[in-house]
Amino acid sequence: MSRNPAIRAVLLACTVLCVPACINPFAPGWDNSPSESTCNPQTIEGMFQCFQASYTFRDTTVYGQLLDPQFLFVYRNYDLGIDVTWGRDDDMRTTFGLFQNAQKLDLIWNNIISTTAESTSVNIVRGFNLTLVFNPGDIERIDGYANITFSRARLTDPWKIVRWRDESNF
Repeated sequence: MSRNPAIRAVLLACTVLCVPACINPFAPGWDNSPSESTCNPQTIEGMFQCFQASYTFRDTTVYGQLLDPQFLFVYRNYDLGIDVTWGRDDDMRTTFGLFQNAQKLDLIWNNIISTTAESTSVNIVRGFNLTLVFNPGDIERIDGYANITFSRARLTDPWKIVRWRDESNF
C-alpha cells in the first residue's frame, strides 16, 4: 500500500463506497420480508397448515413443535382387534423414520366432520388423504379421518396437539 496519505485516503474512500454496493448473486442476503406462509400455531387452521407443511417438507422440527409433551397417538390394529397407543417420544421416532424413508409425502386435509370447542381445548375430526412415495414403484395412499384434540394453557399460548386418534381403515 502506498505511503502517500492522499492515495491512501482515495483507496480507503473507494473501498468504503464500493464494498457495500457489491452484490453477490451466489450469496444473497436473508429474506426478512413477511412470510406468505399461513402456518400459525396460534389458530387451529394454522395448526393444520403447520402439520401439512411438516409432512410436505418432511420436517420433524416443525412437527415436534406441534405436539404437547403429554401427546398420545392412538390407532386401531385391526389384525389384533385392539387400539394401540404411544406417546410423544415414540411418535417422534416413528415420524422421523417415515420422513427419512419417504421420497415424498403429500397430505391433503379435507372437510371437518365435527368440532367440539372450549376456550383452551378443541377436538376436531377431519378427513385427510395421505400419499406416501417411497420410490416410484412403492406408493401408498391412505384415506381416513384424524380425530385430533388441541389444547393450550392460556388463550395467548399456541395450540398443541395432545391426542391424535387415527381413524383410517387400512
